[in-house]
Amino acid sequence: MSIPDIVERQREFFNTGATRSYAFRKKALEDLRRALQNNAALINQAIRADLNKQEMETYMTETGMVLEEIRFHLKHLHGWMKQKTVPTPMAQFHAKSFVAPEPYGVSLIISPWNYPVQLCLSPLVGAISGGNCAIVKPSAYTPATSGAIAKLLGDTFDPSFIAVVEGGRAQNSALLEQKFDYIFFTGSVAVGKVVMEAAARHLTPLTLELGGKSPVIVDETADIKLAARRIAFGKVLNAGQTCVAPDYLFIHKAVKTRFIEAYR
Repeated sequence: MSIPDIVERQREFFNTGATRSYAFRKKALEDLRRALQNNAALINQAIRADLNKQEMETYMTETGMVLEEIRFHLKHLHGWMKQKTVPTPMAQFHAKSFVAPEPYGVSLIISPWNYPVQLCLSPLVGAISGGNCAIVKPSAYTPATSGAIAKLLGDTFDPSFIAVVEGGRAQNSALLEQKFDYIFFTGSVAVGKVVMEAAARHLTPLTLELGGKSPVIVDETADIKLAARRIAFGKVLNAGQTCVAPDYLFIHKAVKTRFIEAYR
């Protein structure tokens, strides 16, 4: 099926209103949770093949975080969906005002290679909770994990609701030519600009989670040993390939020498 056909099929399904109910969203989240739990070995093998990440780190930084995200959404979903009464302006004194959360529609999630499960499926949890359909585009730089995600989601959901598009830049470009109702992109600033430009053509709202610099400030009141351990952990986790991994330090001169010794 072509990319335009996938988008059109999802739009038709969304327009049926099927994704709007609490029962539908709850079941979809529970189905995703079950699929993650039942396919733990598949995910571990795929991430090991792509990134040589061990099972404990995979659970801590990938699947475990997605499962926690699902738990949190299931706990709060009913409350998030409720209509909320708000004050009415005097000019409309005869009316009542409220805010009613509404799904966006068909969403696009483009994920990176460094956390190929967590940064792909956590946004998907949000899309499902919001009552949206979603097309997921995993990174081509983690082909084994991309294939595992395609199998996991393909076995769990109808593509008219949740679909996976694998591939590289050609597929990204083809997706960005389509009109989506929301785009969630995680990656570099350079590609983020391309995504934002494409979204602007359709006035599509989007979230950009981009790389940047992550300084650490250690002042004279800090627990030096604890600070050193936490900074070292943050720097080596996932081989340092984390957007919020410490880049450089600002250390108060009064504790500089103590910190260097503790870090060593």
